[in-house]
Order: sequence, then C-alpha cells, then structure tokens
Amino acid sequence: MNMELVVARAAAEAAGLAIRARWDQGIDVRHKGEIDLVSEADLVAESIIVERLRDAFPGDRVVAEEGGGHGDDSERVWYVDPLDGTTNFAHGFPQFAVSIGLADAEGLRAAVVHAPVYGWTFYAARGAGAWLDGRRLKRGRARDLDHALLATGFPYDSRTAVDNNVDRFGHLLRKCQGIRRAGSAALDLAFTAAGWLDGYWERKLQPWDLAAGCLLASEAGCTLTDFDGGPADFRSGAVVVSNGRIHVELLRALAEAGPTVRES
Repeated sequence: MNMELVVARAAAEAAGLAIRARWDQGIDVRHKGEIDLVSEADLVAESIIVERLRDAFPGDRVVAEEGGGHGDDSERVWYVDPLDGTTNFAHGFPQFAVSIGLADAEGLRAAVVHAPVYGWTFYAARGAGAWLDGRRLKRGRARDLDHALLATGFPYDSRTAVDNNVDRFGHLLRKCQGIRRAGSAALDLAFTAAGWLDGYWERKLQPWDLAAGCLLASEAGCTLTDFDGGPADFRSGAVVVSNGRIHVELLRALAEAGPTVRES
C-alpha cells in the first residue's frame, strides 16, 4: 500500500473502533432532516479521520459529511463519510461503514471502505486494483440481468420527491434475480466490486457517499456510467455500476421505468 492508503486505512479503522464501541454501548442520535439522522458516532469518527488526514497531508483539502473538513484550494481532495448508513446504525442494524476517498486532478486516486461490525476493510489505489484484506477483488459473473443480484437505495426525500426510485425498483424487481436495499452506498459499491452484487444504481447521493466505492468498483473491473450511459462522475451524485456484462441491459431497464426527473 502507498502512504495515502496506509494513512486512510488506519484512520478508517480507528474511526471504526469508535463507532463499534458506541454501537455496543448504546446509540445517541438526532435528526438533521425529516428522516436523515446524525449520531455522536458520526461526529467522533469524523474528528478522528480529519485530524489524521490533516496531520499526514496538511496541504490537502478535506470534504467531510458533517462539516468537519478543512482547506479550500488544493487539487487533492479527500471525501469523508465517517458513518455511511447512520439510520442502520441507529436501529442497531450492522450494515454501515466508514468511507474515505481521495481525488486529484486525474480523478479518483485512493479509497478505503471499512465495515466496523464485519471487520472488513476494502481498499484500492488507482491502477493497482481493489482489495479486501489482502484478497484482490473481481467483478461478478452474471451474464444477463435475469441472473443478476442488484442493489439500490432511496433518497432522504423519498416521501415527497417525484423521482424517488420506487418506479425503477419495481420495474427492475421483475427483471433480475433479486434486489437488495441495505442502506449503505459505500458497502453496495464495495460488494459490487467484490462480485457479491452484479450491479447497483442510485441517485441523489453526495460525493462522500460515492468517491471511495466508485474507485473500488472501477479497480475491480466494473463498468461505471451515468444513467444515460455516459462517463460516471462521483461528484454528480448519480451512478450506475455493474459487472460490465449486464450493463447495457441494466441501463435499458432503468430507462424503461421512466425518464430521470430533474427536480429543482
């Protein structure tokens, strides 16, 4: 691992220990939106990560979900989600992760996704592959949508939004082997990189939700695009990812469910 991955992995795992301790001891959460939560664990984990990144790479910018980042004019930007899946965490459901991704002028450079309860650390570096605790990750093997296991998620404004992914979910459910909605975009992407899922789509996300997972998937040989089949950009908040073999089918099925609504 290069120095960036060493620091990011250590930061993610240290944050994971703090999260796991609070998950074991009891959970204190508050609402930052109608159904969007933040916990003490989010804030503590973010502080741990930001401090370590600042100490190791003082010239880099850090963009963190809970606002604890720093710097504003570096081409190197760390995207930090200290607890992706806070709603799961708040209910005691173990599907949550720490996500740290580094981007530079050439694109995504380094990624770590750590699942504290499972004890898994996924990591990737540009051009060096994606890995899970020393095992190289490879994309899934499903050769058509009918035999594919997919994942997706729903936005926090799903109760009121016109474009809330419900139509796409219902349509794809009739075309694939199954769909999982487990509540962590970072882990959905990591699981697609590992070949445990064959595809994933979602909109209305934040860059810190997608940065690390998109590099994991790319380095594992997956195909990543936007909903129109163009180049994926993690900063856009929307992505379609697959093992490549089913990508055209997946895009077609998503389009059949109805056009993407551009809501103001």
